[in-house]
Amino acid sequence: MRLHSVTLAFAVSLLLIACGPAQEQTAQFQIEETTIAEIQAAILRGELTSTQVVELYLARIKAYNGTCVDQPEGILGAITTIPRAGKVNALITLNLRPAERLSRGFDERKARSMTDAADDDVAMPDALEVAAQQDAYLASTGSLIGPLHGVVMAIKDQFDTFDMRTTSGADAFYANDRPPRDAVFVQRLRDAGAIILAKANMGEYAAGGVTGVRSSFGGTNCNAYDTERDPGASSGGSGNSVSANLVTCAIGEETGTSVREPAKNNGVVGLAPTRELVSADGMMQRGITTRVGPICRTVEDVARVLDAYAGFDPRDELTAFSVGRRPSQPYQSFAHEERLDGVRIGVVREYMDRDLFTIADAETIDIVERAIEDLRALGATVIDPGPQGALFQDAVDKYSPVWRNQLFVRQFSEQFAEGSDHLPLLVDMFFDPSLVPHDSVGRPSMRNLGRGRGGAGGTRYNMNVYLRERGDANIRSLTDLIEKANFWDDPIIRNRKEGLQNADTAKTLATARALQDRFTVQTVVLQVFAELDLDAVIYPTGNVPPAILTNPQEPNKNNRPSGVWTYINSRGFPAITVPAGFTTQIYDRVRDSTATDSTRLVGPVRARLPVGIDFLARPFGEPTLFRIASAYEAATNHRIPPSGFGPPPGR
Repeated sequence: MRLHSVTLAFAVSLLLIACGPAQEQTAQFQIEETTIAEIQAAILRGELTSTQVVELYLARIKAYNGTCVDQPEGILGAITTIPRAGKVNALITLNLRPAERLSRGFDERKARSMTDAADDDVAMPDALEVAAQQDAYLASTGSLIGPLHGVVMAIKDQFDTFDMRTTSGADAFYANDRPPRDAVFVQRLRDAGAIILAKANMGEYAAGGVTGVRSSFGGTNCNAYDTERDPGASSGGSGNSVSANLVTCAIGEETGTSVREPAKNNGVVGLAPTRELVSADGMMQRGITTRVGPICRTVEDVARVLDAYAGFDPRDELTAFSVGRRPSQPYQSFAHEERLDGVRIGVVREYMDRDLFTIADAETIDIVERAIEDLRALGATVIDPGPQGALFQDAVDKYSPVWRNQLFVRQFSEQFAEGSDHLPLLVDMFFDPSLVPHDSVGRPSMRNLGRGRGGAGGTRYNMNVYLRERGDANIRSLTDLIEKANFWDDPIIRNRKEGLQNADTAKTLATARALQDRFTVQTVVLQVFAELDLDAVIYPTGNVPPAILTNPQEPNKNNRPSGVWTYINSRGFPAITVPAGFTTQIYDRVRDSTATDSTRLVGPVRARLPVGIDFLARPFGEPTLFRIASAYEAATNHRIPPSGFGPPPGR
């Protein structure tokens, strides 16, 4: 709850009495790598206050949140990378009143609002005022205000926060850059006691790929382990802020990859939950694959955050599917497993076939092989089709021609000519899957099944719905967003303007492809889970280490993406990524006009970069994921914080 009934004056007077001794002990509390449980235990022992937690994170933000690239033409110009920059540019807006922000040396661009210079509304307490209210509540009641008391968080700028500017990273000319209300899940986090300290930088309008490392308002954000590399689009600021210990946890958004990729690239834990479990209200571009996911440094903390905001929301019709599907126990209670006896885990070898990919994939696959052995040592039964095997292929061959028929016959138009009788060949394929054809895209498989997202019409529709609900006086449509905004100009990292212009020409809302893909993937995966009695599957979160920001990305290779694997997860299945180790050497993609596709691999290059593994379960199977992931995490302890981001000067 918001403590508007507790006045700031009362809070401050109580703090002066109750927290003086704790002030001396704050220096002894190590905020780096701390957990929610550790923060709250220290608060209850009187060794720490919520105010001091915010202060500790602000000191780290001041030290490590600056510009991490060279931008001689300013934030909208071309960039070059900086080795070991010591900054990550993760947070673009700070929840501080103007005087407080200026006294700490944060510039105007970090202001809570660029359209409300006074920012003096008492109904919008800043992070320090909220923390003071919590401290007063604890002093007067002896209890924590809620399960996230003292937990400092960043929210991806894609999500509405009533007290901070929200523009999806854009430098757009809103009449009021604050939305009228919080996204429902943000309000739930606040009600649980979370202190929202910042908005996280992001790929503008949730862009992926190389475009996803920049936003016109926030600039470029960088990987915490190597500041010359990709932090993971589009929720990069959510991932690197957690990894660099600028916040306790953050919220990302994943339409395709953008919770698990920034978590993987920055060596932390990220959950892309079942789509229907968490409301996607209060965001631009919400859709059927949109997942609102917590990113933290431990599995248990991810579960604690999910507990605070999961469940039905009448503003998001898809969450009606979650009614009756939440466990009777808190999600956090499942995140303390030590053994996996009786748990059956399948290996998605389709994502680990060395013969189909490149040498850039090799070390990640080696690390996942070791993770599979770790699971066996924990007692899990591993169902592994073996190298060059395929866990789902038989089911794909049998069911995709039927349940994905409209797309299937379009792909193989030579065998299924328009106006011809398709049914005899489809019946033959059902009984003899070897008849399923191939083309340049390849045989239908779990590497390419499920690519449909609904087209540009969905982008235009969802953005216009959001903007109409927001009700801004200056920006009312996608057309306005294009015409009333600044965009960066960089010959290497393309901006979002052309993509938005293309989306604005769409005239139909074509959801059939996305729905057909979703149903087909669910049919295939659930059939295999049932036949093999699986609890979960494992695969690399992504095969290829993060690219240098200004280099070409690794191209698609036999339907292996440059980022992370997403075709199963984005079709209604929850997945969690957990640190699995580090590379020792990698291969980088560079430009070469004489080479095929004008790029080539160079290396090996010595590089210690995080590798993540995904566990994926049935829809609403988050308890199973927390059991498996927590046992693996406890047994392996692969999370090692990035170097160069230790205690800030003066601590």
